Amino acid sequence: MRRGPFVAGEKVQFTDRKSNKITDQLTPGGATQTAHGLILHDDVIGRSEGVIVTSVTAKREAQVNAEHPERDRNKPWKGTRAIGGWRFAVMRPRLADYVLSMPRGAQIMYPKDTAQVIELGDIRRGHRVLESGAGSGAMSLHLLEACGGGGELVTIELRGEFARVARANVDLYYGAHPDNWTLMTGDFDSVAADLEAGYFDRIVLDMLDPWNRLEQAARVIAPGGVLTCYITTTTQMSRLVEALRASGRWTEPQVQETLERNWKAQGLAVRPDHQMIGHTGFLVVSRAMAEGFEALRKRDRAAKDTTSDIDALSPEEREAAFDELELRDISDRKLRKVLRDLDAQLRAIGDAEGE
Repeated sequence: MRRGPFVAGEKVQFTDRKSNKITDQLTPGGATQTAHGLILHDDVIGRSEGVIVTSVTAKREAQVNAEHPERDRNKPWKGTRAIGGWRFAVMRPRLADYVLSMPRGAQIMYPKDTAQVIELGDIRRGHRVLESGAGSGAMSLHLLEACGGGGELVTIELRGEFARVARANVDLYYGAHPDNWTLMTGDFDSVAADLEAGYFDRIVLDMLDPWNRLEQAARVIAPGGVLTCYITTTTQMSRLVEALRASGRWTEPQVQETLERNWKAQGLAVRPDHQMIGHTGFLVVSRAMAEGFEALRKRDRAAKDTTSDIDALSPEEREAAFDELELRDISDRKLRKVLRDLDAQLRAIGDAEGE
């Protein structure tokens, strides 16, 4: 964690009075382009967090289409973007701000989901964590912060170009490559096959088919270790949950999604924001059983069939299995009562029309 005055090379965040945020890297003699002129980096380097800087007027020529200037004749607002005088507060970005602003090759996991991965996955200082699916490095940053200097993070990324993006984003955040982070390239099964059995306390999988990786995950995780999987669709979630149950080596999976909604509060005008971050993904959490012991399962109700596909049945089989498939969630007694009530209401309408 950096303290003290800003230095060249570190990332800073500029925030205006409308809460618009710009994250940029400070360079001597450099400048950050905003919608209201330029912020000169020399005005920031050597100063502390929390100061206010004012943008300066840029050259109007920079705001005009040099090849086709006629296209800007009816766009007078372009020229105003060069006008300075706009004030910005300068801070070091929070990790959440850095993650949302960093260059990305793959879609990142939102802060609301990463926070739940850390909490539900019980990832703490000193833990040995195995991650698969580095993406752009967002989750790796949070895992490194959670396990701390006494912990260890091993990340497996299938695609080499994504691994390069993740490494660059993490190294830029810390100013150097973390000593406790190992980034490996290749498919999960091949790389994990060379890892020590029972070595990891926690595993985080962010990939398309985590149900196909459970065998190696079970081999390298310690008994009682926590597996956390991030998937985005209901079909992925269903396949993963059923695979965890069928293996017998993992406890009953917990499935969760998190929705995020901001609020606006100004005097007595307090209301939820018009936009919210809805579904982004599911978190499936399970724990590893000890060798030779099978996970306990809740008994399914004998009369409840949750696996048969009614579309695969013949008309005769469908009719015979109608009750077992529980396509009706109303008893015959209740259905008769509903029909009596509806008949009485219909008679009341007829009596009213006859008057």
